[in-house]
Amino acid sequence: MALVLVLVIGGVAFLTHTAPFPFLLEAFRPSRSLWRMPAGGARTLYLTFDDGPNLLWTPRVLDALRDEHIHATFFLIDEHITPETEWLVRRMADEGHAIALHSGSRRPMVMSPDALALRLTSAAQRIRAIAGREPCPLFRPHAGWRSAAMYDALSQIDYRLAGWSWGMWDWHWWRGRDAAAVAARLQRKASPGDIIVIHDGHHRDPRRDRSHAGGVVRLLAPAMRARGYTFATLCTVR
Repeated sequence: MALVLVLVIGGVAFLTHTAPFPFLLEAFRPSRSLWRMPAGGARTLYLTFDDGPNLLWTPRVLDALRDEHIHATFFLIDEHITPETEWLVRRMADEGHAIALHSGSRRPMVMSPDALALRLTSAAQRIRAIAGREPCPLFRPHAGWRSAAMYDALSQIDYRLAGWSWGMWDWHWWRGRDAAAVAARLQRKASPGDIIVIHDGHHRDPRRDRSHAGGVVRLLAPAMRARGYTFATLCTVR
């Protein structure tokens, strides 16, 4: 019995910090996180892209979004914004996409609130200097790993933690990411207000294959429009 209790407590503690859905931390900070957008009767979906900017794959995603007349939200890793990729950040802004903050590691969950707030503020200032406008006040931690200290940091700078809707991501269950398969699965599961996560980069390896990302946009957009859906950015609701 004692072992079972330890396992249960350990499981709850693990999920508190890693669950890919709102859990205990969100119960105490209901206004500080965003896992689904309010539908309000509208059939709207929210495409978000993680781990960029990436020289290989982000241009293809931007081309697909342009061709499909969609505005999306890009969660950028500060270390990936370099002199070589700054033009992609400017293009995102120029083409009307929202830009927000991301992390390429789990370290932010163990940083002090003051240190993380300073780090996020610095990243936001860099984006503002490059893009010519403020990023969206959202931070998406790597793999959704979060902590109470992280929420304290976000409170300091009036940011929100951005998650995603259940199952609305491009992870393909230990198989290679295939645009057609991912798009088909998202179509089956989509509902108004869903936040969708697609990776146009990799948190460590900039050459990791993300060729599916643009293809998902080109397949998903017309299919969902045929069902009466529109697309918007996460910055449309504060």
